[in-house]
Amino acid sequence: MKPTQNVPEDRIQIGQLRSAYGLNGWLWVYSNTEPMSNIFDYLPWFVETKAGWQIVNVKRWKPHGKGLVAALKDVSDRTLAESLVGANIWISKSQLPKAGVDEYYWSDLKGLTVVSLNEEEQDVNLGQIHELFETGANDVMVVHATPDSIDSEERMIPWHKDVVQAVDLEAGRIYVNWGIDY
Repeated sequence: MKPTQNVPEDRIQIGQLRSAYGLNGWLWVYSNTEPMSNIFDYLPWFVETKAGWQIVNVKRWKPHGKGLVAALKDVSDRTLAESLVGANIWISKSQLPKAGVDEYYWSDLKGLTVVSLNEEEQDVNLGQIHELFETGANDVMVVHATPDSIDSEERMIPWHKDVVQAVDLEAGRIYVNWGIDY
């Protein structure tokens, strides 16, 4: 595998190469896609290694236990596979399908300013979305305070239709029905 300069500017991380599997260059693949096997719909991958960015093509893949394993083109033995362990898997965001109406990629939500209304119906800055995670019941936004936010609190705000009022990606804001003292 040769280093490449053609790394997409609009890249998004969709997984990671976790550990070598067997002797023939296969690797365990961690996927951020839902379902996890969708990671193989977005090829080629870009991985950042100690040698620089590389374009990776998958020869074969299969589910194994609760995870996924893959054979990569030009990775034919365990030593080469081990050199890729820990590398994050990136793709060009343009490879993803467009989100549907009222659907958002988490990567588009990170960094948005979270705004609520106080009793006087005035905007209150609660901070910025730092990350999102799944709980089973619903997704949760982790909101970190910023120099402009009302206080220095970190907030966990559920992504729920009763809470999320509007998302304005162009303005970089998400409006929520969430009290300052929650």
